Amino acid sequence: MAVLTFELPDGSTREVDVVQVLNAGYAGRSQDDVAAHVAELAELGVPGPSVTPALYPVSPYLAQQTERVAVQHGRTSGEAEWALVVAEGGELLLTAACDHTDRDLEVHGVAWSKNAGPDVLARRAWRLADVESRIDGITLRAWVSHGGTETEIQAGTLAELLTPGYWVDVLRSRGELTPGTVLISGTIPMAPGVDQFADGWRVELSDPAAGDTIGLAYDVRPMPQPIG
Repeated sequence: MAVLTFELPDGSTREVDVVQVLNAGYAGRSQDDVAAHVAELAELGVPGPSVTPALYPVSPYLAQQTERVAVQHGRTSGEAEWALVVAEGGELLLTAACDHTDRDLEVHGVAWSKNAGPDVLARRAWRLADVESRIDGITLRAWVSHGGTETEIQAGTLAELLTPGYWVDVLRSRGELTPGTVLISGTIPMAPGVDQFADGWRVELSDPAAGDTIGLAYDVRPMPQPIG
C-alpha cells in the first residue's frame, strides 16, 4: 500500500499508511447544480450515478505524492480537489489533491476511470480542527500547462463543495473513519475553453485568514507505445 508523509504548519510530520481511498463525485453543495451537471454529462455519453453525491472506491496504491504521472493516451486530465486524511489516533488532516482521470474510460464507467490514474496529494497538510471554522473561505485553484505556458482552469472556494464535516459523518456512519482512510472531495467547475488535456497540472489550497497555501504540481508523461 501507499505510505504518505505530511508536514504540518508547526513543522511536525504525520506518516499515513493508506488502506482505503474513496473519491467523492457529484459533490457540489447545490444538488440542483449537480443535477444539471449530470444531465450535461449524459449528453456526452458519461453514465450518471444512481444517487448523488456518489462515492467511488479507488485502489489504495493510487494515493501518491509524486511530481510525475504516466498516462496511456492524450485524453486524461486532473481535477482540483481537497483530501481528508485520517491519521493515527483518528487525527483528521486536510490537504490539496488532484484526481487524475481517464476521460475516454469515463464514458464506460466513472469508477473505472477513477482507477486508471493516481490521486496526487500534496506533501503538506493542516489539521482539520484548525481550519474547519473558516472552511468556506478556503480557496481551491488549478492551472494547466501546455508547452510551458500556464493557464488557470479552476478557481473557487470550498463553499461550493460538500464540507469535510459532511464526509466525516458519512465515514463514521459506515464505520470507515479509521486511520489510513483518504477521501477525495470531488471538484469544482472548469473554465470553459481551457484545454484540460495538458502536459502539467498545479493545484493550490489557500487559507486567506492564515496566509497559508498548500500546493502540488506534476508533469503528465505519455507512456511508450505498447509492443504486441
